[in-house]
Amino acid sequence: MTITDLLNGGAPPLVAILRGVTPNTAATVGEALVEAGIRIIEVPLNSPDPLLSISRLVEAVGDRAVCGAGTVLDIAAVEHVAQAGGKLVVSPNTNPAVIAQAIECGMEAMPGIATPTDAFSAVAAGARRLKLFPAAPLGPGYLKALGEVLPAGTSVWAVGGTDASSLHSWLEAGAEGIGVGGALFRPSMSIEEIARNAEGLVEAWMDITPAGVPKSEAVVR
Repeated sequence: MTITDLLNGGAPPLVAILRGVTPNTAATVGEALVEAGIRIIEVPLNSPDPLLSISRLVEAVGDRAVCGAGTVLDIAAVEHVAQAGGKLVVSPNTNPAVIAQAIECGMEAMPGIATPTDAFSAVAAGARRLKLFPAAPLGPGYLKALGEVLPAGTSVWAVGGTDASSLHSWLEAGAEGIGVGGALFRPSMSIEEIARNAEGLVEAWMDITPAGVPKSEAVVR
């Protein structure tokens, strides 16, 4: 299962960023997210015991969601994520070696970019989905301009300060999707609050999805 498979199957273009999740709660949070409709899940590696959390997520929801790691900074981390069963490697920066290793391990790389130079370096290394980060300070207008020069087949996801209220603006600017962290999950939140946040994000996506149009094709232009 890949992100493309999920989007083509109608899953919303949303990445749940679980910074600070623990192994004791990872499976329960993952189940709540998948139940709400979010099927791409990232555990940043600066979380407590992140590899065990990824392993437990994969065990709990790996047949229904693409699970992986964020804040992946070096080749060794990529290999550890692969050993934990992760299928997605997300980074805050563009490191060609990390991208290449993720692809070598059969995982999808989503490197962080902030400039055209970053973007073209990431694409040259093999990445096809890029993470605009931090997205909010740059804004949808910046993404729209960047998108005009990116190679065909390159997708950009907006991450950093993104939430349900900004989803439409990012999709309209050309984003394939968004990643959401603190507006969706914080370690202090109850599972009920996390579920409500996830449902709100999916509802925001549904509100801008034309009736009868596959979700993967429903970006408003």
